Amino acid sequence: MTSTPSSTLLAATTTSSGRDRRGSWLPTGAMITTRIMELRRRRGLMAAMIVVNIGIPALFLAVRLVAHAVAPRSYGPAGGYDIFSSLVAGVMFVFGFIVAATVGCTAGSVDLTEGMFRHLVITGRSRLALYFARIPAGLAIVVPMVAAGFVIVCAVCVFAAPTKLTYQGLNVPAGLSRSGLETWAAQHPEEVVCGFNYRGPIGVPCGIGPNGKIVTPPGVKITSVSHATLVADAIKIAQQDYPDYASHFLSPPVSLMIKTGLWIELEAAIGFIVGLGLASLMGQRTVPVILMIVLEIILTPLFSVHVIPHLINVQRGLVGLATAHLEPGGLPRVFGGGGPGGGGNPLIPESTTVAVVVIVAWLVGWTALGAWRMATRDA
Repeated sequence: MTSTPSSTLLAATTTSSGRDRRGSWLPTGAMITTRIMELRRRRGLMAAMIVVNIGIPALFLAVRLVAHAVAPRSYGPAGGYDIFSSLVAGVMFVFGFIVAATVGCTAGSVDLTEGMFRHLVITGRSRLALYFARIPAGLAIVVPMVAAGFVIVCAVCVFAAPTKLTYQGLNVPAGLSRSGLETWAAQHPEEVVCGFNYRGPIGVPCGIGPNGKIVTPPGVKITSVSHATLVADAIKIAQQDYPDYASHFLSPPVSLMIKTGLWIELEAAIGFIVGLGLASLMGQRTVPVILMIVLEIILTPLFSVHVIPHLINVQRGLVGLATAHLEPGGLPRVFGGGGPGGGGNPLIPESTTVAVVVIVAWLVGWTALGAWRMATRDA
């Protein structure tokens, strides 16, 4: 009979415990893969994601493509800068957040609703690892889905863009410099003087109509004005309108598409992570989904453009307002705010630094709350 030295037993025990990583808070690749498979098997949820992120923009663009092919004089081109900005700020930004939040709420509550949480705890895996595994798993589904819909929008808006730029009702060459626009205005003085918007006095007997549009009063002929006066006023108007003209394009620029894609992905990631933490905290899916929809559709648009006395700092703490302040230039403001191509009330002022801090605080805060609830919940 032989005995094993105590030092050998200690080494064996240390090696064995070192290989057992079930107590680590870091999720393994197998745990993340399992979570991805669990979410992908929920066919209704995956179908909703495909319909919202890909189906709706693709169907809208397909209808415009067919309509323009059948009756090009009645229906404009399917793509272009205006279509791109409208789809991104009006559809993909809001609905992408809602669908991503729904996926997050599902991932944060599926173990409890299906009675699998106790079985996961029995395996000895760290509860923090079980929670953190859901973040890369959900983002691995949400991010590619949002990207696929955005790529379709970009492709159609670039390759089916109009060949002429319509600016304030006139066909204007695209991409002109300030001097180029002034030269073009000098060559088309009558169209510019009585077509472009202008704020200020001019020497031509054209009155100021709705929205600042210069119109010729009844009974007054613009030909009674000297050509030199017409040209001078046209150049003056072109100088004032150039910043607005420079924000219009035939097709969205590459830099704008890249920035917009990253911005939309950020909004979707925020929706998923906040929804994940909220659902884990509440232990269910339905109520968190409703709360996320109310936050995005009602509360954020309301509090982003209307200042409430003594609560403006609370309003600045909304993650939707912070994300809106990071919106790339050249897009109409979301939530009815002012900006290129969009009217309405301007967003509540907030610096970029504050916006970034608010977003990080929401991501870290809701992740911490969700992980804490997972670690303290009774199995």
